[in-house]
Amino acid sequence: MTAILAAGGDPVPASAIAAAAEALRRGDIVGVPTDTVYGLAADPWHSGATDRLFLVKGRPRSFELPVLVSGEEQALALTTAVPAPARRLMAAYWPGALTLVLPRRDDLNADLGEEDATIGVRCPAHPVPLALCQVVGPIATTSANRHGGQPITNALVLDAGTCDGRPSTVVDCTGESVGLLREGHLDWASLRATARA
Repeated sequence: MTAILAAGGDPVPASAIAAAAEALRRGDIVGVPTDTVYGLAADPWHSGATDRLFLVKGRPRSFELPVLVSGEEQALALTTAVPAPARRLMAAYWPGALTLVLPRRDDLNADLGEEDATIGVRCPAHPVPLALCQVVGPIATTSANRHGGQPITNALVLDAGTCDGRPSTVVDCTGESVGLLREGHLDWASLRATARA
């Protein structure tokens, strides 16, 4: 595996990525850095893994878990009827702090919570989750804090320095027009302009 550099240019040992990937495959929860804050991740296709994530987080299952992906190809494999504005946003802002809510494939058997019509997807601008997604596939994630609490910006498991950015901006892309669900790191006016281009 090619050396993965974390924030500050320090290499993340390939053994750490391999160990995290194996833990995810076992159904364990793994703490991971992202380009915004630290998160908790689980394999949504492993039976019971996201149940544990909801429990640890104290998050109701009615708050669906978003998914980190390695790029547009993984995102499109989870979704259907992706509108043109969403593709423009992917091209302009991924990898980055932008979560897109898209129509979910009917046959997708990933456990992300109670909602099964949509899915939130994000391609983070951080080498660690990107490497994990390339090895394991898309991973369910949530910020590493109790539900409703402040995100954690210091290391949990895969220490890659401080992750002290604002949370990702979340945009509803389930139709031809886009809607803001949560403003975060990226400016809504710029996103809206890109989606309309």
